[in-house]
Amino acid sequence: MERILVSACLLGRPVRYDGTGKRSDHRVFERWRAEGRLVPVCPEVHGGLPVPRPPAEIRGGLGGDVLDGRARVVTRDGEDVTAYFLEGARQALEQARANGVRMAILKESSPSCGVARVYDGTFSGASVPGEGVTSALLERHGIAVFAEDSIDEAATHLADLER
Repeated sequence: MERILVSACLLGRPVRYDGTGKRSDHRVFERWRAEGRLVPVCPEVHGGLPVPRPPAEIRGGLGGDVLDGRARVVTRDGEDVTAYFLEGARQALEQARANGVRMAILKESSPSCGVARVYDGTFSGASVPGEGVTSALLERHGIAVFAEDSIDEAATHLADLER
């Protein structure tokens, strides 16, 4: 049985920056939960950040740029929290490897888990196309990453993996 790495907040765990969860009630996601496929991870918590914590955004690029040292993750007050995000991404990759994970479903817009969009680094609420730090690292290591609004597409990918 294929295991799926999943943002812990999508399981309702209160690990987001504001101390909340963002539980997904998608029927396929619920079936995967019941089957024991889901491997929860919160890169920001695993990286050492507390709950709650100040919101953070990528400044100067996207997740891959953070991995390559060309961009930073900062809080609204300008505190550089890049090291926590890099450590959290490494921890998520380690969890994926330890569980034989080949796909992930992550929380869109997060500076860690964003798949197709992240906030633009200005704390204005504007977003830009691109990935978060953890998403970028997982993809670099061959793990297919899907956002929580792409579960049907993820289900098709899972069926292909299990053929």
